[in-house]
Amino acid sequence: MPAFENSEYQERIAKTKASMAERGVEVLLSTNPANMCYLTGYDAWSFYVHQMVVLAGDAAQPIWIGRGMDANAAKVTTFLEAEDIFGYPDDYVQSTVKHPMDFVADLLEEKGWARRVLGVEMDSYYFTAACYESLRRNLPNATFKDATTLVNWVKVIKSPREIEYMERAARIIECTMQAGIDEVRPGVRQCDAAAAIYRAQISGTEDFGGDYTGLVPMLPTGIGTSTPHITWSDRPFVTGEATILELAGCHQRYHCPMARTVHLGKPPQKLADTAKVVAEGLNTALDAARPGVTCEEVEAAWRATIARHGIVKESRIGYSTGLMYPPDWGESTLSLRPGDKTVLRPGMTIHMIPGVWLDDWGVEISECFRVAESGAQRFADFPQDLVVKE
Repeated sequence: MPAFENSEYQERIAKTKASMAERGVEVLLSTNPANMCYLTGYDAWSFYVHQMVVLAGDAAQPIWIGRGMDANAAKVTTFLEAEDIFGYPDDYVQSTVKHPMDFVADLLEEKGWARRVLGVEMDSYYFTAACYESLRRNLPNATFKDATTLVNWVKVIKSPREIEYMERAARIIECTMQAGIDEVRPGVRQCDAAAAIYRAQISGTEDFGGDYTGLVPMLPTGIGTSTPHITWSDRPFVTGEATILELAGCHQRYHCPMARTVHLGKPPQKLADTAKVVAEGLNTALDAARPGVTCEEVEAAWRATIARHGIVKESRIGYSTGLMYPPDWGESTLSLRPGDKTVLRPGMTIHMIPGVWLDDWGVEISECFRVAESGAQRFADFPQDLVVKE
C-alpha cells in the first residue's frame, strides 16, 4: 500500500506538472527511484534495472514502466491502475542487442508523445548514456531537455506527513547512534559494530520499524577519520584512536542522518578543542537557519565562527535530505555553501554536517533539522559532545 493518501500524490503531481510547464517540458521521464516513489509510491529494490515513471502534462495520471517481473510491485506499492503499469519482457534485461529504452520509445510512440518535449534526468545515477542514446535513436522527432532536478525541487518542501516520517526516523537514529557508540570499544571489530548499527537501523523502535538507508554506515577510524566516506573493516578498535559514525535512521524511505565522533582513551588536545569549535559553529549556523535567510548566509555564520579559531573548511556544510534511495540520502538541490542563494522556507529539511578533515585526523558532529517559522528545529535529541571512552 502507498505510504500516503491519494490526495497527497495528486498534489505532488499537480506541482510537478506546474514545474514542467515553467521549464517547457511536456513529458517527464523520471528514472530516479526517489522521484518515482514521490510521484506514485513505487518502492522496490529494482533500480538495478531500467525503470521509470512517465508524467505527461496533459495526462490524468503518470504511468510506470519497468521490468515485467516488477510490475506487480507497482500494483502493490502505488496508487496506479493496472492499465497504467507497463512491464517489458525479460529479454530486454542486460541484452546486447536491444535496450529497455527501446521499449519505452515504442510506448511513447503508441501514446502519441514521441514528438513532444521530453524531460530526462540526465545526471541521475540511474539514467545511463545507453538510455539516452536509445531514446535519441528511436525518437528522432522528440526534443530532449535536462530535467535532472525538476522533481527534486518540487519535493524540497515537506508535507506534515513527510515531517512525521522524518520524526520517526529521528527516533530510530537516536537508538542507532547509541548502539554504534556502545560498540566502539577496544577489541571489538569494526564489522561487528557495523552489524549492531544495521540491527538498530532496521529494528527501529517498538512502535515502528526502520528501512535500509541511502548510504551505508560510515565508520572511519584512526587515520581514516581524515576522510569522510570510509566504511568499516574487520580490524578491531584500539585505544588512542578516534572513530566517526555517520549514520541515519530511515522510515518509509525518509531519512534523518546524524554524525558523531568517539575517541577511545584521552583525546589529543587538538581533537578535543576542534570538536568544541565544530559544535559551536554548528549551533551558530543552526541559529542562523530561519525562513528568508539564504543558504550561503547560514554557511557564513559557521565560517565566521570557525575563523576565530583559525580553522578553514572549503566544502559545503549541509544539503537537503528526506526521501532517498541508494547511493545517497541527499536530495541534490540546495547546499549550505558560498554562492547558494536558495532562500530557506518552512518545510525544508536539511542535514547540516560541518565536518573538519585534516591530514591525519578529523571530527564530525552533525544535525538534521527542519526549517520552521520560528527557525531551525532539530529532529533528533542527542548530545553533541565528543564522546570520550576511557
